[in-house]
Amino acid sequence: MNAASRADAVHFPAGVDPDEVDLLGEVSLPAAWARRWAAKPSTPTLWDAETGWVSRGDLARRTKAAAGRLFGAGLRKGDRVVFSAAASVDLVVAHVAALRLGLIAVPVNGAYQRAELAHIVGDADPRAAVVDDPERARWLAELAPEMTVVSPRLDLDDAAAPSLDLMDSRDPALLGYTSGTTGVPKGAVLTHGNLLAGAESVRIAWRWEPEDRLVLALPLFHMHGLGVGLHGTLLSGASAVLLRGFSPDAVLDAANAHDATLFFGVPTMYARLAQSPRVGELSRLRLCVAGSAPLSAELHRRLEEAAGVRALERYGMTETIMLVSNPHDGERRAGTVGFPLPGVEMRLAADTGEVLVRGPNVFAGYWRRPEATEEAFDDEGWFRTGDLGELDEAGCLRLRGRAKELVISGGLNIYPREVEDALRTHPDVNDAAVTGTPDAQWGEIVTAWIVPASGKSPQLDDMRSHLDGVCADFKHPRRLHLVDELPRNALGKVQKHLLS
Repeated sequence: MNAASRADAVHFPAGVDPDEVDLLGEVSLPAAWARRWAAKPSTPTLWDAETGWVSRGDLARRTKAAAGRLFGAGLRKGDRVVFSAAASVDLVVAHVAALRLGLIAVPVNGAYQRAELAHIVGDADPRAAVVDDPERARWLAELAPEMTVVSPRLDLDDAAAPSLDLMDSRDPALLGYTSGTTGVPKGAVLTHGNLLAGAESVRIAWRWEPEDRLVLALPLFHMHGLGVGLHGTLLSGASAVLLRGFSPDAVLDAANAHDATLFFGVPTMYARLAQSPRVGELSRLRLCVAGSAPLSAELHRRLEEAAGVRALERYGMTETIMLVSNPHDGERRAGTVGFPLPGVEMRLAADTGEVLVRGPNVFAGYWRRPEATEEAFDDEGWFRTGDLGELDEAGCLRLRGRAKELVISGGLNIYPREVEDALRTHPDVNDAAVTGTPDAQWGEIVTAWIVPASGKSPQLDDMRSHLDGVCADFKHPRRLHLVDELPRNALGKVQKHLLS
């Protein structure tokens, strides 16, 4: 392909020929990381409040020792390990050690309740779990008594590590649980090549250099924080300040104290930053990336007026890591997600406008679900994202909606059927539907449409209390409508577009 005709050419620095770039040239992230660590071992790479700064050499030594402990506990290449803990150097060490050993990481939201964990444990069949919450550790031990459950410190016996970083790019590396509009969450199998290509594409596109320092307040169970923030930091040889949670003051304090240059966040974070009297301090950063849900044009405007920040929006998903991004050099258009990232091919389905993609970042398939995998790809190998889009005259992508009924609130995925099924078990509820309502702060808020049982009038607090212990808090409805019936088509399917 002629470099000038490539849709991803906009992302390459001047003087770089896209056709000469091999996103898989380093084979795997662990192999690439090991080379960075060996080159300049004294360079700081990670910080958290408990540990302070850890150098590249420290990370190399600690991850090797951690890999030895995992190996000594009987874990072998291809075994699955659940990770469910707040961001910390210890968690990163455990995660990286697992990848270096050839284990398959299974990141899990720390807000998940027992039933949600039970599904993942039953499906992924993990041999070990790394958790920082005693109650979650107890649940996991009860769900799978044979599983090794440890804290992020990996309190296991020391043992010699085998040869590390020897994975092929086709070997599975991560199992990210996601869900369509029906059924239970399914595991997307991301290979070492997928993770490498995903991180390398944004390293190139965002001009990520060793001198950069990222304030990372995103959770490490999410592809934005883990597959982009952490993996990209280590691949670029840069450094990151790990925060256990988000607040505007914590982010701005960290940026100032550690001379940061980058911040990645979801629209909810940017909305809170824009409301802070300190928002102008964002001007010290060279790049602010927004994703996981659309950033409103109004929020774009507020950030630019208050801090001179032209937020760079991008688009990705669990199955693909990052797909599309506004350009680093050039216009960043509010309401659009930009152009295909390096190595990504994209087109729109002629009949529906669904976004179809393929490239080395696209996952290998769904874990133990060949039918779902077959359905996800067309005959030419294009992955059906389920998102609907349109291209402007320059080829810039604007997302218009989702073919799949996913709700994204605060950057987190919420699958309506799961919440609907739980709401229907309330004695005052005859039927229920869940949709997402646009919201300036959250992107979308969960909205429940309830058909009450005869003579009943359920209230929002009742519904939220009913979901306690069943669904994570972020899945609970924030708005409730009582209706006489749900609109359905001739086949009985709820017509959610009529709920407004």
